Amino acid sequence: MSEITYVRGDATTPLGKGVKLIAHVCNDIGGWGKGFVLALSDRWPEPETAYRRWHRERAGNDFALGATQFVKVDRYMWVANMIGQRGTKTGSKGVPVRYEAIDTALAPLADKALELGASVHMPRIGCGLAGGKWSRVEPLINERLIAKGIKVTVYDHGD
Repeated sequence: MSEITYVRGDATTPLGKGVKLIAHVCNDIGGWGKGFVLALSDRWPEPETAYRRWHRERAGNDFALGATQFVKVDRYMWVANMIGQRGTKTGSKGVPVRYEAIDTALAPLADKALELGASVHMPRIGCGLAGGKWSRVEPLINERLIAKGIKVTVYDHGD
């Protein structure tokens, strides 16, 4: 079995050849404006537009914790908006990350990656504004993606 590749860089400019799927965690309240989503919006308008429409029309679709939305942004590039965060603030119920929702959202991500023959690229999902611990997220990625032979690269931004 292979393992996750860790690199310094920007997940919105993924390394390698072939079809690429950029995965990230979104909240369940329709908010888009802080963290990794800003870098996505700087590159492509489509993921934000699709996410906001998905939230606005949630009464008639699957928008909820654990859901994944796929947005094609280029011929060989897709973005996966995964709902893995309850709200945006740490409160009495703890940090916003919901590990079970990330785990659920990774299943369709794996299916889409296999369907497209794509590699998966991401920041440390759920560990920025969502407040999660990588030690809890990494095993989910290993189980849902790496175990299926999907190549995963995790990007740490900055120096």
